[in-house]
Amino acid sequence: MNEREERRLLENLEKLIDMLLIASESGAAIIVEGKRDSQALRELGVKGSIIMAARRPALDLAESVAKDFDEIIILTDWDREGDELALKIEGYLRYTKAHADLEIRRMFKRYLRKEIKDVESLSRYMEQIRDSKD
Repeated sequence: MNEREERRLLENLEKLIDMLLIASESGAAIIVEGKRDSQALRELGVKGSIIMAARRPALDLAESVAKDFDEIIILTDWDREGDELALKIEGYLRYTKAHADLEIRRMFKRYLRKEIKDVESLSRYMEQIRDSKD
């Protein structure tokens, strides 16, 4: 990746992270797979609700989250397993009053699938590319 492409990638990722932070500050819940994913988002500055999907049936998770939140961002890993879980949760949320957002996840996947495959690597990766710009 040349310097121009790297700069553009960093700008796009910064915008996505800003969108995530704004949504979280506005009361959206973010669903991740596990504890390390949650920690990575905290390192990126997310202060709002982060809900872990690990070891919970998707239907129970969706019903529980939909009771407390109107806006839910699904941010599972962008591997096959994460894809399946995201679609399953989104499908269950479709029948609730809550709005499920998969767009932020799609954008992270689009920009990062060649670099990293999971949310837990996101804060470390962002640190690396920010440092390379200094």
